Amino acid sequence: MSHLPIILASTSKYRAQCLEKLNIPFKQASPICAEISKNNETPKTLSLRLSIEKAKSLKNQFPEHLIIGSDQTCSFDDIEIIGKPGNFENAKTQLLKASGKCMHFYTGLCVYDSKNDTFNASVETYTVFFRELSELEIEDYLKQDQPYDCAGSFKAEGLGITLFEKLQGDDPNSLIGLPLIALSKILRQKNQ
Repeated sequence: MSHLPIILASTSKYRAQCLEKLNIPFKQASPICAEISKNNETPKTLSLRLSIEKAKSLKNQFPEHLIIGSDQTCSFDDIEIIGKPGNFENAKTQLLKASGKCMHFYTGLCVYDSKNDTFNASVETYTVFFRELSELEIEDYLKQDQPYDCAGSFKAEGLGITLFEKLQGDDPNSLIGLPLIALSKILRQKNQ
C-alpha cells in the first residue's frame, strides 16, 4: 500500500488486532496526547480532534512515516460521553443504563504523513441497539467477558454480541476501535 513505514499511534491491543487484518507491517508507539474534552465539544468532534493529535504527537519520533491515530468516543445522546468502566460495578451501571437503548460510537481516524506534514482524517459512526437486559444477564455477561477496558462495557467481538438487538454502521471494525474500510481507502490513495 504505502512505501513509508507505518506506525500505529496506540498501545491498544484491540486496535493492533484490527490493523493486523490488513496484513501490512507496522509498529506501535504510545501517543503523547491528553485525552480531555474541551467545553461544548461533541463526542464526534472529540474523537476526530484526538485522532489527529495522537497521530501528530509522534512526528518528531517518526519523521518519515505514516502515523495512524484513532480515538473512539461513545455516548447515549451525543452529549454524555461514556468511558471505559474500569471495573465490574461501573460496567454493570453502564449496561443497566444501556438496556433497551442505543449507544452511538464515533471512531476518529487520522493518517498523518510526517514526512510531508499532511493528513487525512474522518469519523466513522456506529450505533449499537441493546435489547432489554436483566440484572442477572448483565452480571453473568460481565463475569465471562470482563470488558472493563472497553467503552460501553462490552466486547462486540466476544459475548457482547448477545446483548444487542441490532448493530448499524458501515464498518464493524470501527466499533472495535479502528475503521479499516476508511483506513484501507486512505492507504490505497497514498500508494497511487
